[in-house]
Amino acid sequence: FLETTAYFCMKPKMGEKEVSPHSFFSIWHEFTSDFKDFWKKENKLILQERVKEAEEVCRQKKGKSLYNIRPKHDSGIVSKICSNA
Repeated sequence: FLETTAYFCMKPKMGEKEVSPHSFFSIWHEFTSDFKDFWKKENKLILQERVKEAEEVCRQKKGKSLYNIRPKHDSGIVSKICSNA
């Protein structure tokens, strides 16, 4: 515990000789809860960006059809009957 507090440069409060576990872990708890909240928000933003990219790729693929539709030529019987009438 003392090595950990020294690593994070924790100094004892006024009137105390050593850093108490309560003071260290109260600060540590605040840090970890804030970090968790930011982590969740960041992951949510990344997920939203990935969904938008996937939707864009899907739109682009739908825009490019896999087959071509050619216009119908009027060369059948119906066209000959309609043109003579």
